[in-house]
Amino acid sequence: MKNDPNYLSCKNKECKKYQDGKCVISTCSGSIQFHVINIRSDIEFVFFSGGFLKPCLVGRSTPLSFANPKRPLYGHLSSIDSTGASMRLTWVSGDKEPQQIQYANGKSVTSTVTTFSQADMCSSALPSPAKDFGWHDPGYIHSALMTGLNPSSPFSYKYGRDYVDSGSVYITPDSGGECGVPYETYFPMPTSAKDKPWYSIEQGSVHFTVISTEHDWSENSEQYAWMQKDMASVNRQKTPWLIFMGHRPMYSSHQGLLSSGNKFNEAVEPLLFQNKVDLALFGHVHNYERTCSVFQQKCKAMPTKDKKGMDTYDGRNYSAPVQVVIGMAGFTLDNFSSNVESWSLKRISEFGYLRAHATRKDLSLEVSSYSLVFYSRSLT
Repeated sequence: MKNDPNYLSCKNKECKKYQDGKCVISTCSGSIQFHVINIRSDIEFVFFSGGFLKPCLVGRSTPLSFANPKRPLYGHLSSIDSTGASMRLTWVSGDKEPQQIQYANGKSVTSTVTTFSQADMCSSALPSPAKDFGWHDPGYIHSALMTGLNPSSPFSYKYGRDYVDSGSVYITPDSGGECGVPYETYFPMPTSAKDKPWYSIEQGSVHFTVISTEHDWSENSEQYAWMQKDMASVNRQKTPWLIFMGHRPMYSSHQGLLSSGNKFNEAVEPLLFQNKVDLALFGHVHNYERTCSVFQQKCKAMPTKDKKGMDTYDGRNYSAPVQVVIGMAGFTLDNFSSNVESWSLKRISEFGYLRAHATRKDLSLEVSSYSLVFYSRSLT
């Protein structure tokens, strides 16, 4: 039991009741450390027994306050276009007044401020933690755009998805009532309008087409027309690699609500094949899984091993996209079905994240926790 990281060792053991010369009730003390995130409101620690099914309160701490609850925190940098000359910084504060970023030796910019409320959350047939219980004030989300940056040069700075009633094409309570509101508020993307979270961006030799599987992707939808036009317009001389990204995967060995369903594949997968998408990346399922070059459930090409043992595809002879589920960065890991399809080449249910390296000639991927480059497609 002491090998269990959640085990709290007993110290200063003391007997409180004896019976027939034997101790039948004893107490002890122990200690455990927590890393606490500044959530701008007082917190308490509660100790209970009986587990989540039959919790019994044993004790609780006095309320603890943060020294500076309005402090600006959690800065997040994101690129807004393909020029490399602008970066967006988003952060959270307890102060609703606009704040400033000072950057690049003398430049400054003032933030725009937004937030969301409990009324912006949504409910389903089941009570949701975001709206019906467990609501926590998000504070104020600040965002500002730093412009005039020099691409590939360092700079320093300091700083002081669908909405309610829009609905998802998947009717499930898995957002916990958030409806994509916190995501789109905390992490603004270069989209054309609010509640239209599809966009494309180019970085180096890669064109990224990013869509929302939660919004209408049927053949008569606005999003379908956009992705069709976007992928068809890619200049493969400028960006030879085309990567398609979405949330719910087309291919997954974890069946049920976590997959996107056959209708999504029937509508969208032909676009990937027609426009010679090299790689499709998805999340939602909390594990890692990689396919062969697959189209309509059939392997069109299999990788070969290079001298280092890496799975490699020859990009000169395009066959079909390789599809990868990369949802293993957090939350509870998902297991795989016992029935393995022929298109599934690699399945790992461990925490990790994906890193990619692209040149004009090669695209290689590496899963961090395994230190293994598993996919490389060469144009030479």
